[in-house]
Amino acid sequence: MQIRVYYEDTDAGGIVYHSNYLNYCERARSDIFFQKGISPIIDNSHFVVRKMECDFIKSAKFGDIIEVDTKVLEFKNASFLLEQIITVENTIVFKAKILLVFAQDGKPKKIDKTTKELLQSLFVYSK
Repeated sequence: MQIRVYYEDTDAGGIVYHSNYLNYCERARSDIFFQKGISPIIDNSHFVVRKMECDFIKSAKFGDIIEVDTKVLEFKNASFLLEQIITVENTIVFKAKILLVFAQDGKPKKIDKTTKELLQSLFVYSK
């Protein structure tokens, strides 16, 4: 997914404020579903971030076009691990590993076969 960096995304120095990288990742994850005409909310269940490891490598700046790439690293019974990489002109500026838990009513829920197959069809899966 491509996203332009706007003035509102930056700090006083014109570089992307650190928390906005998380927003870009969230937007890209949701957009993967929306591009297929479906919602990331599945049978009143949704995905919540359980854990996140971030690496801020370089700075994106006002006016840049960033690219957010997303791939699944691992599936478990009620969760899956994603890697999201943000680049500017093919240079990595940010990486995150994100553990998402499938949840309903605030409790983890097993990812059923149909939902797992849907996820595998939406996301690049790298074993």
